[in-house]
Amino acid sequence: MSGLNASLGYFVSAAIFAALVRTLLKKWPRLSFMLEFASSFMLVACLLEVQTIVEVGEWAGGLGPDVTLTVRFLVLLTHGIICGSASGNPTLVVLKFLQREATTLPTLLAVAAQFLGAHLALLVALYYWSLELTDMHMIKNLMASECSSSLLVSLVQGFFTECVCTLIFHLVLLNLRHRSALIRVPLIAVLLTFLFHTARGYTSAYISPSLSYGLTFHCPGFTFTEYAVVYWLGSLTGMILALFLYMGHIPRIFSKNLLYSQKTRQKTRVPKGDKAEKKKQ
Repeated sequence: MSGLNASLGYFVSAAIFAALVRTLLKKWPRLSFMLEFASSFMLVACLLEVQTIVEVGEWAGGLGPDVTLTVRFLVLLTHGIICGSASGNPTLVVLKFLQREATTLPTLLAVAAQFLGAHLALLVALYYWSLELTDMHMIKNLMASECSSSLLVSLVQGFFTECVCTLIFHLVLLNLRHRSALIRVPLIAVLLTFLFHTARGYTSAYISPSLSYGLTFHCPGFTFTEYAVVYWLGSLTGMILALFLYMGHIPRIFSKNLLYSQKTRQKTRVPKGDKAEKKKQ
């Protein structure tokens, strides 16, 4: 229990940092890309600690899988509430770019900020573990240089797993984009927790290039390029496929709709209220 208390303090500290950055940057809209830095930092920092609870706490601390999944869900839910539209996920930033909702420079700055936040979170986590505040963290500190990779299958299987999980995530997200945050945030947290649990024996379904960089790229077993093929190329491929299936085209690349006719699109996009007005007329 003392290990969980220390972890709780760590989670709270990361959340407070993200909330402070979000509050301060409201005064400087031009630095809004730094919101992605804070979001990525909080997400990677917290999930590194969740990873510690999974790897060490389940066998050294007597914590069951139900506890670790609950902690992961609560972290994702809190992250969604605090960070809002700043996802800390490069695939979501690139998605907006491909939808023509963002220009090139803000996209590049946001992605760079996300990876910077992930790297800083890894450094902070390593320092935190070195303090050895609990037995769990002492064991983690001893294992830090020889961490176990999250990629437990071949590159082809890993690429396919990450691609499919990212495809599912983005299709759901695109269909929820006009829902209120009260509905969207909990559903996304549940989906991400489910995907992680399902793909735990394959890639852990990180779905975010910056998150995977912070959580598993430093672990031995595969080269940087091999990790990039699975977690970066796989995620980007899944995101592009999801956008194509949702819209029938990629707005930034080509405008011709290859999947849906104009009539089909109108039927799926016209609100019920508008249909009723047209019938009366």
